[in-house]
Amino acid sequence: MGNPAGVRRDFDALEERRMKAAKLLREGLSEAEVARRVGAHRQSVNRWARDLKESGLRGLKKAGRAGRRPKLAPLDLGRIERGLKRGPEALGYEAGLWTTGRVGELILLETGVRFSNSHVWNILRRLGWSCQRPVGRALERDEDAIQRWKKERWPQLKKKPATRATPSSSSTRAD
Repeated sequence: MGNPAGVRRDFDALEERRMKAAKLLREGLSEAEVARRVGAHRQSVNRWARDLKESGLRGLKKAGRAGRRPKLAPLDLGRIERGLKRGPEALGYEAGLWTTGRVGELILLETGVRFSNSHVWNILRRLGWSCQRPVGRALERDEDAIQRWKKERWPQLKKKPATRATPSSSSTRAD
């Protein structure tokens, strides 16, 4: 009953179930019995019975695709992927780092379609791209000073375990 989140619906199987329900309803079975036999909710069978009465079998045909049609065709996705592989420098950026804003600009240039940054991220995931964070170390970084600090200063600052206290007198301890 119902569809789990994220599971694609099989529209042909759903239409087949409605047609089976219509056949059972025309045979005179109750809506509750039809619901049990086809594995649907009683209210759905009630709606199908009403549609069958008003429009016949045509009223129980599948509605077609669900949701909005995609704005990007597979060819568009291929052009976007090629643009990503060329790198952000090809768009005139100095740093070789893609951000969702930059990818959104690439998509707009390649396809003429504007997307929000969150949807740009969905498109990137669909293309198999993942988030890569740059290391981001300062140019002035002094590796020798860092190693000295870790060996000499850090042990002085680090908390040491407290000295062991005398054993407690616990009534749960067996002697």
